[in-house]
Amino acid sequence: MAEIKSHEFEGFLQYAARNYRLFVIYGPDRGLVTERAAQIAGKTGVDLSDAFSLIKLDVGDLHSDAGRLLDEVNAIGLFGGEKLVWIRGAANEKTLVDSLQIIADNPPDTSFVIIEAGDLKKGSGLRKVAETSRSVATIPCYADDIRALNGLIDAELANENLRITAAARQILLELLGGDRIASRNEVRKLALYCRGQGTIEEDHVIDIIGDASAVSADDAVDAILKGDSEAFLNAMQKIASSKTPVFLVLQGCLRQFQLLDMMRTEMDEKRVPPAQVMQTLGRHLHFRRKPIIEQALKSWAAPAIAREMNRLQAAILQTRQRASLEDTIATQTLLATTLQSARKG
Repeated sequence: MAEIKSHEFEGFLQYAARNYRLFVIYGPDRGLVTERAAQIAGKTGVDLSDAFSLIKLDVGDLHSDAGRLLDEVNAIGLFGGEKLVWIRGAANEKTLVDSLQIIADNPPDTSFVIIEAGDLKKGSGLRKVAETSRSVATIPCYADDIRALNGLIDAELANENLRITAAARQILLELLGGDRIASRNEVRKLALYCRGQGTIEEDHVIDIIGDASAVSADDAVDAILKGDSEAFLNAMQKIASSKTPVFLVLQGCLRQFQLLDMMRTEMDEKRVPPAQVMQTLGRHLHFRRKPIIEQALKSWAAPAIAREMNRLQAAILQTRQRASLEDTIATQTLLATTLQSARKG
């Protein structure tokens, strides 16, 4: 088992990544997953501009052809040399899990495999295969901590020969952290705004930086549950401008409905009011969100919650199968859920 912790990644990338052929990169921070996958790809030595050396697949490509991954890994390149098979949008698809098990048991000599996945639960199929194999490097990607954010800020500002005051840094740290790509884009925007000024002050940060930490799905999901289509569209616009993947909102909405389903089951089986369920199953929720969730429990019956979960799961599958339409599929599905909430409210 080779699990690379967040603080170990830079050293692993520099000194040990080339010792592995197989990589599973997963976690809730999709921006960080994408960034680290790209860094790993750059260390393989494969020519990423050569279509014969780099094979990019969406996990949906494996659904209709269970042997596709094995075929690509074992195929000899047209002009020889090493190749990289790069898979995106993975979860725990059986075809992928089974193929990875076979490849992990007999790692290829001339191919690399990078698998980008979402937030995999411990014990899930893909993690189980990856974490029990010595030939697979497993790289979890969670939201940046303070040390990682400070490193990101320092690296980006150094590129523009900029310094930042302690007060300005503190404000900036409070506005970053939801998604690595969103955070990096915000810091780059700040650096561009302050180019040539030498030092970044508090006013600069306040003037130019949006709240990338809250580009979490919470605002959009709360608007969905309240049935507030205007607030939902405003939240989605903010998410789009920060270049945060819309998929995160779709995934966050599904998780919220799964929690509602669990809470509603508790209410119905034990015949208890929403407020009592909130004290047990809703303890971890932010205090500002609790009234919204409690109201949703009063509005949504169990069968309706189940139907909505099925629709959200179907939409997630569609975004994986048709990656080019991800934003459209996600937005239309979530807007439909918002309208359902409005009717029930």
